Amino acid sequence: MLRTVALALFLAVPQFQPALPGYDFSFPRDHGSHDEYKTEWWYYTGHLETDEGKRYGFELTFFRVGVVPPGEAPKTRWDLRNLSLAHFAITDVASNEFRYYEKLNRSSPFTAGAAAGTLDVFNEGWRAVTLADGSWRITAYSGKDSIDLVMTSRKAPAIHGENGVSIKAEGAGYATHYYSMSRLELRGRVNGANCHGQAWMDHEFGSSALRESQQGWDWFSVQLDNDAELMLYQIRRKDGTPDTPSSGSLISSEGNVIHLRRDQMVITPLGRWHSNKSGATYPMGWRVAIPSFGIALVLQPVMKDQELVTRNSTRVTYWEGAVDVAGTFGNVAVNGRGYVEMTGYEKAFRAP
Repeated sequence: MLRTVALALFLAVPQFQPALPGYDFSFPRDHGSHDEYKTEWWYYTGHLETDEGKRYGFELTFFRVGVVPPGEAPKTRWDLRNLSLAHFAITDVASNEFRYYEKLNRSSPFTAGAAAGTLDVFNEGWRAVTLADGSWRITAYSGKDSIDLVMTSRKAPAIHGENGVSIKAEGAGYATHYYSMSRLELRGRVNGANCHGQAWMDHEFGSSALRESQQGWDWFSVQLDNDAELMLYQIRRKDGTPDTPSSGSLISSEGNVIHLRRDQMVITPLGRWHSNKSGATYPMGWRVAIPSFGIALVLQPVMKDQELVTRNSTRVTYWEGAVDVAGTFGNVAVNGRGYVEMTGYEKAFRAP
């Protein structure tokens, strides 16, 4: 009897919603915020070239972390409901410099927040917003760096995983709802210069964390010149081996999304790089093969030091960097560009 009462009380307490199979994506609604889930991010990475031929990589990321589940009544109008965090990074290829900036605010109409139902997320002066014609504009500026970019998608959203969920660990709810805009054409300005290029946007939301047996992940996005894209991620166990839920997607030139299982992907590091800043040692350079599709690629970083040590926001140390890509796809030579993210090399990744 006592157990039954305890369970009933637990179920009556407002909880964040887990990411479960059967989620039905709808756009533009799902570009907006999902406060019923604990963790959410909008992640932009891309490659820019100025009219003068100067090359940059960039990252602009907005995070929302729920503090109080939406169903719980506020005690005062000043209650903290969400934390808003953001990262902005520039890879200045010509100067061989990597610079990054970070923000942490409590969500409010005046400091930081994200709208539901449409893309409109901001943290102080950094913003990603939907324009009247349906395109997106992202802006960020700090230190000597700034971007002001307008993006138009060439493809529909690529929904990852199966049955509406991208599995991250064994067990119900250890997953996210995850999609990418894998081919965004952009124009605008970087550090005051006119530019053009391509970007990738990830939007992911869920309420789980990694398991204690999991150390971190390696994530790859690749845009090839045959108009195909790849998204791959390896969740690493404590011993460094890929965990079973690791998976990916192949997005065809027509926009069809093909789910890839862990046993279809072979990712081999080609070298190592040690960070004097964090003390972490990362793989550096990768051979990526998907034999069932005749894909064999080599990914090389445009520079080795593209590490963020975010002590003033998420308190996570990670490597997020621009890479060049070359290889074959169906025995036909291809080239491309991409981004790689690596977490859990300084210490095990744990959500902020």
